[in-house]
Amino acid sequence: MATEVKWTSLSLQDIENIARFIAKDSEYYARIQSERFFERVKILETHPEIGRIVPEIGLEHIRQLIEGNYRIIYQLISLDRVDILTVHHKSRLLSNNPLFEE
Repeated sequence: MATEVKWTSLSLQDIENIARFIAKDSEYYARIQSERFFERVKILETHPEIGRIVPEIGLEHIRQLIEGNYRIIYQLISLDRVDILTVHHKSRLLSNNPLFEE
């Protein structure tokens, strides 16, 4: 059985914001980048533990996939479900992300 991948509202908002920023230069590349995020996480349907543990967090169930310059951070709820928490640019500090602010 495939693992269910759920996108949180924050992660979808992240993608929308990224696409809006890229679209200032190219709507074509904004669309391509958005599609890449969704394509990248498809691997979680069959391999939910494939992502690396997020080093700043250090928790087994908070993992990431890399897509270009972005970190797709997800929570491993169980082997049957993962939640995509946020999509974050690699050059920015994770502590600046509202999800991980202290």
